[in-house]
Amino acid sequence: MYEEFHIGDVAIGTRALIAPMSGVSDLPFRRAAARAGARYTVTEMVAADALASGRPDVVRRAALDGKDLNVVQLVGREARWIGLGAQMAEEAGADIIDLNMGCPSREVTGVLCGAALMRNLDHAERLIDAAVSGTSRPVTLKMRLGWDETSRNAPELALRAEQAGIKAITVHARTRNQFYKGTCDWHAVKAVKAAVNLPVIVNGDIVDAASAEEALKQSGADAVMIGRGACGRPWIAAGIDHYLRTGMAAGEPALAERLRIALAHLADSIAFYGETNGVKIFRKHLAWYIEQAPWPQDVSERRAAKARLCRLTEARSVETGLQELWRQA
Repeated sequence: MYEEFHIGDVAIGTRALIAPMSGVSDLPFRRAAARAGARYTVTEMVAADALASGRPDVVRRAALDGKDLNVVQLVGREARWIGLGAQMAEEAGADIIDLNMGCPSREVTGVLCGAALMRNLDHAERLIDAAVSGTSRPVTLKMRLGWDETSRNAPELALRAEQAGIKAITVHARTRNQFYKGTCDWHAVKAVKAAVNLPVIVNGDIVDAASAEEALKQSGADAVMIGRGACGRPWIAAGIDHYLRTGMAAGEPALAERLRIALAHLADSIAFYGETNGVKIFRKHLAWYIEQAPWPQDVSERRAAKARLCRLTEARSVETGLQELWRQA
């Protein structure tokens, strides 16, 4: 049975959430997902100290739409900046503030942020306290199973987080040292669900309705969070949620609808960044839209089309190139 859930005082309205992804989930991507039916998206990871100092690129990462449910993810290692970042996120219009204690990248863990905090739960708890104290909005926590196979301490961190005032937990079902390799252990998330009386969201390797259903079954979680599976498919969350509600597959968008989604995303990127940067930043999404399309069927032709379009520097040329590629389909 489909069960709605809340995070604090916020009705979520979906069981298929889109993850915060650095370099991916900027405002144009989140708008594209929202237009395609996604109800819950999260900003890119935002460094709390850089946000507090007003660094322009970081402020841009925290940009909110103001129309839909707005969730800002913060990362950091100092309580004062986490608290101030949570306050600033609320003032900017965030409905929910998420804390990142799961990023596995060496750049992040090397400065004792992200998943590195799972090696020091006392300090992790201090950061949670700072965030909860810094805002009146619900604060959530995203983590991994642990640092490595010898320290799967996600249930302990989850329990501490609940006692400190966290309102929901997301678990990427790998350890930090796995990075994105190997297979997710969705079943291990069940121990986190058993440890707390909070909504638990399972993340990792969820790419379609079948994997979402299996992840929920193995983990006992309340919802799924989709990461890389949404790249080039901003409609995936709505499709998975439809399946979880009805038991019926939503199907992929028709070709004309895919083109409309891609062109609207391109236009949004240009409006947000300006033409030069907008086209440049859109290239990764352009590549994913082409990779996820069911044509050209020949792999070498698809690679050639992707390479050709991703070299273009003018918005009009990209738009024309996409339309021509679609006409060939």
